[in-house]
Amino acid sequence: MESIPFHIEIIGLLAATLTTVSFVPQVYMIWKKKSAESVSLTMFLMFFVGILLWLSYGCYLKSLSMIMANIVTGFLSLVIIYCKFKYK
Repeated sequence: MESIPFHIEIIGLLAATLTTVSFVPQVYMIWKKKSAESVSLTMFLMFFVGILLWLSYGCYLKSLSMIMANIVTGFLSLVIIYCKFKYK
């Protein structure tokens, strides 16, 4: 399998940064308000499983952007799931 060209990986890193950072305001708002009432637990559980699958796919492809984005996004989604249970 060929490695991903550098200029394509840069596009992936930019996309990964934008989509991953988009979770930060949600996590901050839940943490600050100490409420995750408006968050769908089912959606975030399904999302988290999807993130794990994307992470394994990224590892298979040896794509730094997919690996890093899915590690960080997975962590942020776990924080939201944790808060959903903690602030019930």
